[in-house]
Amino acid sequence: MNNLLKNIQKFITTILLIFLGAFSGYYFGVKGYEVNLKKNIVPVEITNKTPKQPENADFSKFWVVWDDLNANHILRPFDPNKLIDGAIEGMVTAVDDPYTSYFNIPNNQEVKNSLNGKYEGIGAQLGFDEGENLIVVAPLDGSPAQLAGIRAADKILAIEGVPTTGFSILEAVDKIRGAAGTRIVLTLARNGVEKPFDTSIMRDTIKLDSIKWEDKGDGIAYIRLSRFGETTNQEWTKAVTEIHDQMPNLNAVILDVRNNPGGFLDSAVFIASEFTDGGVIVREDFVNGTDNPFKDDHVGVFEDKKLKVVVMVDGGSASASEIVSGALKERINATIVGVRSFGKGTVQRAQDYADGSSLHVTVAKWLTPNGNWIDKHNGKFKDSVYNTKDEDGKEVVGGIAPDIEVKVTDEDIANQNDVQLDEALLRVRPATYVR
Repeated sequence: MNNLLKNIQKFITTILLIFLGAFSGYYFGVKGYEVNLKKNIVPVEITNKTPKQPENADFSKFWVVWDDLNANHILRPFDPNKLIDGAIEGMVTAVDDPYTSYFNIPNNQEVKNSLNGKYEGIGAQLGFDEGENLIVVAPLDGSPAQLAGIRAADKILAIEGVPTTGFSILEAVDKIRGAAGTRIVLTLARNGVEKPFDTSIMRDTIKLDSIKWEDKGDGIAYIRLSRFGETTNQEWTKAVTEIHDQMPNLNAVILDVRNNPGGFLDSAVFIASEFTDGGVIVREDFVNGTDNPFKDDHVGVFEDKKLKVVVMVDGGSASASEIVSGALKERINATIVGVRSFGKGTVQRAQDYADGSSLHVTVAKWLTPNGNWIDKHNGKFKDSVYNTKDEDGKEVVGGIAPDIEVKVTDEDIANQNDVQLDEALLRVRPATYVR
């Protein structure tokens, strides 16, 4: 029995140290992460050798707790793999970074499904605001969350009556996702609404296209980009080919990334490259002072200096959406219309493990072509030209600030008036526009 316990202890110690040392892989994203997911499975090899422990790290307390739980708890015996997952999740949570996460096997599969555009749930990306409150970054187009009236920046105070204080993103996702046809009740707080309120949402199978486009007349193409997923580049290529073939007199493009929480980094670079003519789209900035520029990766259909470009953003435009918005603003002087974007300026590196789990670690911050860091959590006013001060003199940090601010009122929503799109159209119509 003692030999068995020792072998289990060696096994778990090895697993923990492997996760502690896992800081390489490809870029992956959820919750608005910028990502570039590839097959990069790391096999976990277990030997009987005692691994070298980090200096000043005493694992003896861990094993004391392990033994006490397994020997004394009323619900014993426990699944050791479940305890391992719990230990790893706790270790990652202790880093105190809302974007560094460990995903066990089922949760990692759900993350991949969501980037593929198909999963069961309510269809909302989650994140944290500057006060570390759990919020909806964006409801997805046509999702149960959107149909139920959920809005970007809504605070989630409780899930089925359970307060979310101290919840990680993973814990919130675990509780919110579920089988299609089942209901869930969220308690929300919304800016401008005096009291918290409950919203009941019927879960459904979420299957969304990335791209939709429409000819708005006068040579104006409107492109709705709802996410940066696995098929987005192919969908984008198909859409721009159709625009090129069907709109020979094209003179303006409106790119709508409102409520787009992000996705694959390579997709953001690909789409921004459609408009730019060489040069840097985005830079990764590492703690050791090095940087990694991502440059224009192909010759795009919209590389026309005379083409008018408007990008529509809001508080649900995050991560990859902000990469594209910042690149088009700074590289081709695109006009930004809407309200300030979410403000997520960090890069997560993902390591997939052989058992189907994964670790996502914040390894760098990303900068716009002109070197602006738009992260809302950085607290450094000088790091971005898009930072400003409100009417009370308080610093407003994070996100891409619009050139033309257009706020949406409750009345606009009730009457289904898209005042932001109306403004974008007025900015590119051939007739002279006077406010």
